[in-house]
Amino acid sequence: MQFLPGRVVFFQIDNIYTLSTTSKKIFFASDFHLGADARLTSAERERQLVRWLDTVAPEAEAIYLVGDLFEFWFEYKSVIPKGFSRLFGKLAELRDGGLPIFAFTGNHDLWMFGYFEQEFGIPVYRQPIQREIHGKQFFIGHGDGLGPGDLGYKRMKKVFVHPFSQWLFGWFHPDMGTRLANFSSQKSRAATPPEERNWLGDDREWLLQYCNRKVAQGVEPDYFIFGHRHLPIDWLLSNGRSRYINLGEWMYRCSYAVFDGENLEVKFFEGEGKTMSNWD
Repeated sequence: MQFLPGRVVFFQIDNIYTLSTTSKKIFFASDFHLGADARLTSAERERQLVRWLDTVAPEAEAIYLVGDLFEFWFEYKSVIPKGFSRLFGKLAELRDGGLPIFAFTGNHDLWMFGYFEQEFGIPVYRQPIQREIHGKQFFIGHGDGLGPGDLGYKRMKKVFVHPFSQWLFGWFHPDMGTRLANFSSQKSRAATPPEERNWLGDDREWLLQYCNRKVAQGVEPDYFIFGHRHLPIDWLLSNGRSRYINLGEWMYRCSYAVFDGENLEVKFFEGEGKTMSNWD
């Protein structure tokens, strides 16, 4: 193997990820919505996600999973939602091999209460974080509830994250609670106007507006990294330097982002897709 100076990579020997000096790449992905069928069934999409993890792990320095990993997730005190064993096995394997993985809650999996930290050693963030990676500044979060508008969801989120609401839901039998949550998710998705799945324009893309507002306030990272929007986006912001990156989703497009230490690019796994962009 030829080594290039100043690069970092984990390569796999007997499921142990060893630090080398060939490459340094940070991977970001979000909105898998496992538990809901789409272009593929949830089980098929889970296998696809595991293939992606196997593909990127040998050259990954870290992986960020930026929310809505599941269509619904609630951790009862002694019950974990059924399924996802292939994903969990892969996450455990990668973490046991020393690969750093970071997770964020989304609006579909708000109710994470410690399982990822305890079982996998994966920290879970509930609010956006700012982090320096190889000299670049990143602002990372799922994106729900940010920006102007969407007041109904913002009010609902306050209810969902309130300890009393969580305690009350915990008294539902898991089968009943899961059915109720999945029914609510399906109704919400069905009510989403088809046009909102496409680019809405600068004046209606609320995460873009949020990023430009933060820039105007003096918060100017190199990259704002969000999910939630379900549309791959790479947009140069009003300061002419910072970029808003939306990771898209895996129900149809299977998009993600990779940062190689110098540049960041939105890519598509096992297929091709289009990224909304205002620059080349």
